[in-house]
Amino acid sequence: MLLHGRARKPWRIWTRRPLWLKTLIGMLLGIGLGMGWSEQALLLKPVGTLFVNTIQMLMVPLIFCSIIAGLTGLLRGRVLDRIGLRAIGYYLCSTALAICIGLMMGWLLEPGVGADMGPYQRPETLQELTLATALAQLVPRNPIQAIVDGKILQVIVFAVALALALNASGRRGRPAIRAFTSLADGMFTLTQMVMSLAPYGVCALMAWMTGRYGAAIMLPLLKVIGAVYLGCLLHLLGVYSGLLLLLARLNPLHYFKSILDAQAVAFTSSSSEVTLPVSQSCAEHRLGVSPPIAAKVLPIGATINMDGTALYQGVTALFVAQAFGVDLHLFDYLIIISIVTLASIGTAGTPGTGLMLLTLTLTAVGLPLEGVALIAGIDRILDMARTTVNVSGDLLVSVLIGRREGELDLAVYQDPRAGEEIDFSAR
Repeated sequence: MLLHGRARKPWRIWTRRPLWLKTLIGMLLGIGLGMGWSEQALLLKPVGTLFVNTIQMLMVPLIFCSIIAGLTGLLRGRVLDRIGLRAIGYYLCSTALAICIGLMMGWLLEPGVGADMGPYQRPETLQELTLATALAQLVPRNPIQAIVDGKILQVIVFAVALALALNASGRRGRPAIRAFTSLADGMFTLTQMVMSLAPYGVCALMAWMTGRYGAAIMLPLLKVIGAVYLGCLLHLLGVYSGLLLLLARLNPLHYFKSILDAQAVAFTSSSSEVTLPVSQSCAEHRLGVSPPIAAKVLPIGATINMDGTALYQGVTALFVAQAFGVDLHLFDYLIIISIVTLASIGTAGTPGTGLMLLTLTLTAVGLPLEGVALIAGIDRILDMARTTVNVSGDLLVSVLIGRREGELDLAVYQDPRAGEEIDFSAR
């Protein structure tokens, strides 16, 4: 019995490790296999292909169900009053700005140049697509066929329209809403199950890619990390400071000093939901936002705000395009911006959001999904930065709305030590 228990201990040590660490180990092991046994490592490609196909299997039903569940959840009750609508507007505009910064960083820094994994031929239908034809095809003639063909933008448009219609149906639409919400929960669970296989799929793909292309493909990953972190810093210091100065006439330095605790928890936990209690405390006691505003705006942000994730999508999409020698055009950039912004409605709280949304983005513009394996190994490092930006954006919007609604105490904002004495209930 003792020997049997000792024999099982190494496997228990492995299974108890966090997924990000196991994926990183799988990536490093795959690189080692590819460098040491390049010819044999090529035989592992079918295992990696199976993992990629599994992710593709989840992609369309996950985005379809999660958008319907997320949007109908926002529309229920009194969430979408004037303040809720204003918060959603701020979040979506900020997300669009973030992905533009991500695309700019990918275009300027060119993290994928030098990987030399191409050439890759995109589908002809995507190469010949123009703005006029894309607008004409935005609404699917047959939504079922669009789902089958994986036409992502058409699926998202149909999902948003169906969610609005179900909410407008009142009681008659509730059974369908409950069904889609249940399906979304099931898809989230299935996503967790599939992502638990990521260490093995990434190991196989990295072994194949290293065996075929050499270890030189690792250097561009450092450029990806640098581009994402630099872009996040630019978004924080540039966009957020600008919004505070232009829209609220507030000193950004007070804002950044007051949210350090929330940023620290976001950076270490990589979870907006885990950080939510700390964010609420920072908003109320250090930024001077009234509890009703913070209680309404911050949970909406944890649900749909994806500034950091959107920026990450822009950098990584261009990295994959450059690594495989694919030239993207202005229209491709518009597709990426549209998909990430619209998909943020339902996927912000999804497990494995970053990689799943990257799969969605790459498919929409016809890029190879093998690029997901390259990003998966460093995803945790990138997740720390993008979650910090997401949480900072949540707090920013709470300040902007509090200022506009007269629910921001300037004395507390300028001196957080006064936050313990404020009583909003008396106002």
